Formats: sequence, structure tokens, C-alpha cells
Amino acid sequence: MHTRQNAMQSLPVPSRWGIDAEIAGKPIVRGTITINSISGNSFTGTANFRGDPIPIQGTWDENAKSIRFDSPYASFAGQLTIYDDPAIKVRHLVLSGKFLMKPPSLQAGESGSWIATTDTALTGPPINTGAIPPVGVFLTSDLLYNTGRRNTWRFHR
Repeated sequence: MHTRQNAMQSLPVPSRWGIDAEIAGKPIVRGTITINSISGNSFTGTANFRGDPIPIQGTWDENAKSIRFDSPYASFAGQLTIYDDPAIKVRHLVLSGKFLMKPPSLQAGESGSWIATTDTALTGPPINTGAIPPVGVFLTSDLLYNTGRRNTWRFHR
């Protein structure tokens, strides 16, 4: 039986993500990334760190849930983690990993960590409800929604 590849993708397409990157615990850039399309294991999109969207392209490995992409100033690599909140029917998607600054950036050669988040409606059964997401998701959620929306993250004790 043949199925469309994108029908089984973990990454929603198109999707907009809030992103935060830091070097040695100090924030260096915050903004949004957009994944416009996935074809095979390649994707295209944009990054908006300073007000103007710039093209990005990279690879998405559905089996390993890993992503790699480049902006003009850095190379990013990371993993996808999913946190479901069935009480509010929301699936939170978190990409996180490492990046390396490259020329022409003044910080070329330095590396750091990044986290990006988005959410979608939870339409099927939850797949990960037990873990508490990293603290960075609160900041990136605010970036994604321009702090005009209350955070949808809920915790049960």
C-alpha cells in the first residue's frame, strides 16, 4: 500500500516556530522560523531573527526525528520532542539542539544551544504526556505568539 510521505510527517507543514538561541547561557538571538515545505527529507522555510525573513533550507529525518538547517550566519542541528496535553487537546512540538556560528558572523566558530516550539491541535491519542518540557518552551511560546496570548502549557502535580 502506497501512502503520501508527508501524511506521516511529525513536523506540521506549513508551521511557524518561536526560536531562542544562546551561547554560554547568554541569549544571542530570538525570533521565528517557518517550515514552508518538506519534500523527501529536504525542507525549505524562513528564519526571522531581526525583522526580515531570510531563506533557510535543510534536512528532516522522520525516523530519527532530527533536523539540520543553515541560515546565512549559523548551522543548526536538533531533535524533535512531542509533549501532549490531552486536557486542553494541544500537541506541543519542541525542536532543540546545538548550533555553530559561521562567517560572516562576528561570532564565527562559537557554538551554543537553541530551542524552538510550536503547537497544534491534538486530534489523535496522546503519545507523550508524562514529561515536563524544558523551561525554554515558555520563552519561545511567548515569541511565537508575541506575548499577546496566554501560554497554553499546563502542569498537573
